[in-house]
Amino acid sequence: MQLSIIILNYNVRYFLEQCVMSVKKATENLDAEIIVVDNNSSDDSCQMMKERFPNITLIQNKENSGFPKGNNIGVNLAKGKFICILNPDTVVAEDTFEKTLAFAQKQNDLGIVGVKLIDGTGNFLPESKRGVPKPFTAFSKITGLYKFSKSLNKYYAAHLSENETGKVEILVGAFMLMKRETYLEVGGFDENCFMYSDDIDLSYMVLKTGKSNYYFHETTVIHYKGESTVKDEMYMKRFREAMDFFYRKHFRVSLFFDSFMKIGAYFFAIFKKNQVGEKREIKQYRLASDDEELKNTVSSVTGKPVDFQAETAFEETVIKPNTEMIFDASYLTFKEIISRMEFRANSGMTFKIAHKNEGFLIGSNSSNDRGEVVKLTLHRYRVADGLKNGL
Repeated sequence: MQLSIIILNYNVRYFLEQCVMSVKKATENLDAEIIVVDNNSSDDSCQMMKERFPNITLIQNKENSGFPKGNNIGVNLAKGKFICILNPDTVVAEDTFEKTLAFAQKQNDLGIVGVKLIDGTGNFLPESKRGVPKPFTAFSKITGLYKFSKSLNKYYAAHLSENETGKVEILVGAFMLMKRETYLEVGGFDENCFMYSDDIDLSYMVLKTGKSNYYFHETTVIHYKGESTVKDEMYMKRFREAMDFFYRKHFRVSLFFDSFMKIGAYFFAIFKKNQVGEKREIKQYRLASDDEELKNTVSSVTGKPVDFQAETAFEETVIKPNTEMIFDASYLTFKEIISRMEFRANSGMTFKIAHKNEGFLIGSNSSNDRGEVVKLTLHRYRVADGLKNGL
């Protein structure tokens, strides 16, 4: 088998469903398998998987064993020469795996390949490519010095732009493609780390074998990012523990630096906790679709005008402030949706993807937003927070 995609899920049922739909389309021409590992979700993720995707391997853990162990369980069952660790709050393009595999197979020193990630507003996520957070790199990141010079911005691998492919040190766990034998050679994700530095550790362990990690910019994946992690007190505790774990495992640090990192990680975690998405009042909706019923339903529920978006004039259309674009996944491919989100990034627009046959719209208005699910029931929409209400 060529490829195994491992998706670890915890309480993000609708994001998981969307992710699996995109992965199925992206593996139609590949010898591939999809393995979903559920970390004891309290929502109906597992029921949905059994009903919607009965032929996909589903592993139901009886406890939340953390990101490293959950993925290790999936990889142990994988049959593919290559594996891809993929977050459930992602959307891949139809050609993502074909392109990434083709690139990977050309590298003689292949370690891990990561791809270009964007958030729910179409904006590039800088953590798509990173450097090893050595003491000064971490210091520059925490203090904000990295913003003033490329030479100081090793944390986000500033030697490469977002539209350049090349070697980097650290890749994000939302999308990691590598040979299964490489993963097993370094022992997979370290299960002593519950989460947050596991991808840094795995990337670094691969580098230590003499292999190279690559950022590949020629395919783009949506990573809603805020969907699978709630920024609460437990988040801060685990973030500090993760940084402490990585430094103690790989570096000898002085007592001064050790104390500095703990203080820095604490304030950085507080910053991330308070970094929430700005709520906007949507004044109009544009629908990329040919479905009149979908258009009328959105208009009647929101009380706002909904205009069909002419695909032939997408790039030329003048967009008014506080406009939300709804992409009908039955009308556009995922690749087309991703491309349009990238094109309209920083335009003030927000986006959702409509899955009318499955009965929901889904999206996120910032990289720190928990996301929103809009459910279709009897031609009516009900807005709900996808995580808070266990959707």
